[in-house]
Amino acid sequence: MPRVHRVASLLKRWILATHQVSVSDQDLEYSFDESAFRFNRRRSRAPGLLFYRLLQQAVHAAPAP
Repeated sequence: MPRVHRVASLLKRWILATHQVSVSDQDLEYSFDESAFRFNRRRSRAPGLLFYRLLQQAVHAAPAP
């Protein structure tokens, strides 16, 4: 399970650096989503293209009230 521990340690380090030790329950889901996005694109050859694709998907998705 070294990969699980690596992801958990990266997430902890990101939360500590970004949120200065505390994260509210409301922002936790957003924090996980952003951490997954950053982790998945860390070795991308074209990170700008990934962001462009994310924007395309956001525009085509139905709005959530």
